Amino acid sequence: MYNPEFWEIRLDQVDLEKYPNEANIWYETGEDRVHRYQREDRVDELADAVYDFLSQYLTQKQCEVVVLYFIYQKTQQETAEILGISRRVVSQHLFGICRGGKHIGGAVNKLRKLCDRHGIDFQPAERSFETQEYSEQLAMSA
Repeated sequence: MYNPEFWEIRLDQVDLEKYPNEANIWYETGEDRVHRYQREDRVDELADAVYDFLSQYLTQKQCEVVVLYFIYQKTQQETAEILGISRRVVSQHLFGICRGGKHIGGAVNKLRKLCDRHGIDFQPAERSFETQEYSEQLAMSA
């Protein structure tokens, strides 16, 4: 569909080639690539344990909200519309409420406690670029 408010600027390939790759917004340095590999490996490592917690320890509604919000990256408003509840209720399912100065409920709080109890640390790993595994991956992808 044509949108008159959107202006497209056509560039010739020769003009684009004048700019170095480093100037592109999608450019990824070797260090960035290694960090991405480490992050992806860490997510894969933690995902199975957290998915088990979702089904075992959260209510059905909390589980649905967590999946939509964190995995499918929906906003609280979008999550509310999908589930047919208010945005405030989505927020309460995710983060709980504060009553009498105490934080009560919330899937995120519950998941943090479960992970702590099971020795799962979500702190980001140090950016160590000297590891053999990632150096090899970097060399193969270059």
